Amino acid sequence: MIELYHTISKNASRNITRTYSTSFSFGISLLDKSIHDAIYSIYGFVRLADEIVDTFHEFPKQEMLLEFKNETYKAIDRGISTNPVLHAFQMVVNEFNIHRSLIDKFLDSMEKDLKEITYSSSEYDDYIVGSAEVVGLMCLKIFVNGDESMYNSLEDNARSLGAAFQKVNFLRDVKADFEQLGRSYFPDVDLTTFTPDEKLKIEDDIAEDFRHALEGIKNLPASSKLGVYVAYRYYLSLFKKIKSVPSERLMHERIRVPNSKKMYITFKSYCRNQLNWI
Repeated sequence: MIELYHTISKNASRNITRTYSTSFSFGISLLDKSIHDAIYSIYGFVRLADEIVDTFHEFPKQEMLLEFKNETYKAIDRGISTNPVLHAFQMVVNEFNIHRSLIDKFLDSMEKDLKEITYSSSEYDDYIVGSAEVVGLMCLKIFVNGDESMYNSLEDNARSLGAAFQKVNFLRDVKADFEQLGRSYFPDVDLTTFTPDEKLKIEDDIAEDFRHALEGIKNLPASSKLGVYVAYRYYLSLFKKIKSVPSERLMHERIRVPNSKKMYITFKSYCRNQLNWI
């Protein structure tokens, strides 16, 4: 009967992913079916932690995050949890030998989001590592399926991809983060007077992350290359759209990529993959 609970737990994380992010859900669907549940389980864990710090405003978030952190480690050590999302996550952590340090770093960054803070350059870099880069490394553990040599060779590229995604999210959500959550992630940037030069400096940094990330995507196993490449192209398209609008517009509007554009990106990416042009 424990297999039924395993299935229910995996389904919980899958439902969370599909409800919160249609783009990532579609990207996951392009991965080999054998790794779908593992990636859903990582997303479910990350999403639940993010919800605690971003939306549970009328509840004791500090206390709840600490409970979540403690329950996460208990689940990993015991090999089971009564929380289906944590149960699914611990199965992945234990099966793919995901380093505890990656989980530590992620949860540390979530704790930083409990406070209103303006980040210095070093704090910004550290937050990016914990909130995004380590999540990319968790997924990379699954993609390489135990091949430590491949993991080590692709680690820096995976970090760059996670960083690029997160920084694009910061630009896309800059208005809501600043006005609703009191967060200003970009160092040395005054968002009350967000200037074109400040925006350009941020964009140059992101462009380098995207460039470096693509080098790694080209060397991923066939089981994950297409799905990761499509996610890369989605975010690159969003980034290009953000680049095309003035800085003051970002403080009044959340930029989006229409579904029709996403479908075109998917079709084009599939064709490039079939022709081995990635």
